[in-house]
This record gives sequence, structure tokens and C-alpha cells, in this order.
Amino acid sequence: MRLRHLLLVFLISSVTAGPAMAASMEETRVNDATDVVDQLLRIPEQGVPPALLSRAYAVAVIPRVIKVGFGLGARHGKGVMVVRQDDNTWSNPAFIRLTGGSFGFQAGAQSTDVILVFKTRSSVDGITQGKLTLGADASIAAGPIGRSAGAHTDVTFKSEVYSYSRSRGLFAGVALEGAGVTMDRKANAAFYGSAQITPEQIFAGSGNAAPQAANNFVQVLSAQTQQLPMRPAAAANASNQRNRQPQNQEISEVRTYGMASNPEDQPRN
Repeated sequence: MRLRHLLLVFLISSVTAGPAMAASMEETRVNDATDVVDQLLRIPEQGVPPALLSRAYAVAVIPRVIKVGFGLGARHGKGVMVVRQDDNTWSNPAFIRLTGGSFGFQAGAQSTDVILVFKTRSSVDGITQGKLTLGADASIAAGPIGRSAGAHTDVTFKSEVYSYSRSRGLFAGVALEGAGVTMDRKANAAFYGSAQITPEQIFAGSGNAAPQAANNFVQVLSAQTQQLPMRPAAAANASNQRNRQPQNQEISEVRTYGMASNPEDQPRN
């Protein structure tokens, strides 16, 4: 009788713990991404240049991307992505996947953290609508490192996406041509508790309650970018209030993800 009682308790606890375990997996992914961004604060001379982040429309962080190669290579990782809002803040994170292959002689396995900096909304739209292939659907370049770009980097930041990797605590630009980025809709549903939630709803902040792990990620990223130049619309509002905008301050070219209700409300370039 006691054995039957213990078995019943075990079965009940297994059923009730299932959703919690699934949710904790997504929270762990967000927490790992938060740790990667936190490293940008600790080593600013070896991080993403502020001038690039000031132009960022979206940022993706994919912890522990596995690259395996024996003649042909394969790359796979899971992470999160946020977009910049109309008020210059960051949205809640949506879950993404990174997959890709590579050619040439290679052997062994490697795990690295990857950061993608997106300059345009069209690149993010490609992900939300299906898949974005880096280097094909959007131009990509290995990102420059540090507070200022070196002599051999794309100092004008003309590429649509810039990619970074972190291994042994140091950041470096990395080539990711051919890799594909897609939405992880199953993870989004588990994390936000809704099978119907869309990436657009997550990015627009449409009243969906976000778990604390999401808030922590946004806060850490905000700490990394809060001192950066404002987007043009925000700068204009600030100048109307105090008219003290420095003439030589760098102004970003951010295009935000505003979810307007009609075409007349869409941002104008």
C-alpha cells in the first residue's frame, strides 16, 4: 500500500514538474545570454564598438554555438534576439536558432558564444517571416572590436549584420556567411506561456507578461547601451526640451520596430 502511494506521488510530481522543467530550459538560455552580454561591460576594450551598437536595430546573442567539422563543418546554436523600440529601449527577447555549414579542411569541435548586431529592420523581418541566410539575404561582416574600429575594418558600418564570437573570455569578429537564423517558436510559446504568441507581439511589447529572466537580460543590455547616442526622433524631442544637443554628437540611424495600427502612423525615413 505504501509503495502504491509513493508511486502515485511520483507520477503526480512528474506530470506537474514537466512544464516547469521545460520553462527552466528557456530561462537557462536567457540567463546564459545575459552572462555573455555582461562580459561586454567587463572588457569594453574587447567588446562591440559603441558606434556600432548606437546604430543597432536588433541584437542577437547565441551562447555556446557548437561547431563540428571533419572535412565538412556544421554549426548549431540557440539564443535570443531583441529589437529597439520607439522610445530607444529594448524589447522583450524572442528565441532564435542559428544553423549552418562550412567547407574546407577542418577537424574537431568548438563551442563559442556568438553575438549578431543587425543594422536594418529588413534583416529581422526575414527572420520573423521564415529564415534569414547570412551573406545571401543580408550582407554580413566580421565585426570590429573595441571602442574604435581599426584601420582594416568597415568603419562606416555599411553591412547589414555584424558578427562576433567569444571564446576564452575574449571577443573577436567571426565570419558566418551561409549560416541561417530562424525563430524558435516552440521556445517562445513555452517561455511566454502562449502557443499563439508571435515574434511581432514579443517585439512590440503587447502586454504579454515577461518572466524575470527576460527582464534581467534587457536590463543588462540596457546598461551596455544606455549612454549611446539617441535615435534621430528621440534626439529631436530632447532638443525641443532643453536645446543643448552637442553639435558634434554622433546621431544613430536606428529604424525602430514600431507596430503602427495604420500606414499613416508608420515611421518616415
